[in-house]
Amino acid sequence: MEQQSSSLQSFGRIILVAILVLSAVWILRRFLPALAWAGVLAVATWPVRQWLVRKGVMPSITAILLTLVVGILIIGPLIILAVQMAREAGGVIQIVRELSEAGLGTPEWMPQIPFVGIYVASWWQDHLADPDAAKELLGRAESLDILHWTRSLGSEAVSRLVTLAFTLLTLFFAYRDGPTIIEQSQIVADRLFGRSAERLGEEAVVAIRATVNGLVLVGLAEGAVLGAAYVLAGVPHPILFGFATGLLATVPFGAPLIFVIACFTLIIQSRITASVLLFLFAGAVVFVADHFVRPGLIGASTRLPFLWVLLGIFGGLETFGLIGLFVGPAIMTAVLAIWREGAKLAGSRAPSPSRRHG
Repeated sequence: MEQQSSSLQSFGRIILVAILVLSAVWILRRFLPALAWAGVLAVATWPVRQWLVRKGVMPSITAILLTLVVGILIIGPLIILAVQMAREAGGVIQIVRELSEAGLGTPEWMPQIPFVGIYVASWWQDHLADPDAAKELLGRAESLDILHWTRSLGSEAVSRLVTLAFTLLTLFFAYRDGPTIIEQSQIVADRLFGRSAERLGEEAVVAIRATVNGLVLVGLAEGAVLGAAYVLAGVPHPILFGFATGLLATVPFGAPLIFVIACFTLIIQSRITASVLLFLFAGAVVFVADHFVRPGLIGASTRLPFLWVLLGIFGGLETFGLIGLFVGPAIMTAVLAIWREGAKLAGSRAPSPSRRHG
């Protein structure tokens, strides 16, 4: 009877804990992206935090300094991008006004484009060169609710700023109280899942750091290299293009979207040779980075095959959004570690061939 009562109490305790955990997740659902980003940033920069503490800097001061640095590194480029976009907005408005009033003449070089030049020039002449057709095209753009989309962009920006604020706030407490959180997490994980939980946690941490190096650092390097190429090729606003390239290059195969636009701007300026050379150079840089450098950095640390690196990145991106770029490979690494551990355990328990035939 006593044993039955104890079992009921244990079952009731499990149910209560599950309800409380699910309730907490439900309450924090709006802030889960901020918590996830703070976790990724804390894991990626934790060696810097430990180095500062070893140098004698107090944990609270370390937390303040690192949070400020991370905030500046995130907010600074966004401010530069916003300023550049604001400067370009006037030019875009002027082009739209001229397009609606007088149309946009067909460039002389357009018919010379191989294979498609005649068709593109014909479409341009029918839809952009004629003022009435251009007004109709702009009217269609407005009917597609583009203006409403631009208005909703402002509210979305406010939402992202709120998420960023809570991310930095959470990051401060993670830097300050990290050792205590890690110790308590290890105790709870050992009680719930055994000693293997600590090893899986270490694998996930390594995966997150490797993914940050493979995505962010390689992306920034691509942006810097291609930014210099934009300057040499004479692309207008090369800093803006370089920043956009570095930002999208954090996603594998994302950089081509920007350098193709840069090549197109050179074609508009009738600089075909510069456009072709830039396209070839940028394609080679992105190919090497995405097929060799990035998989090497991530796969060497996590022992993930190239296919699983890509599946983890793109699957995480589709499932969790931008944070999935870092969470996806961590989950795949933990799953693969469980698989390898299970296969190793099963292999050690399997009878030897001599024993089976004996």
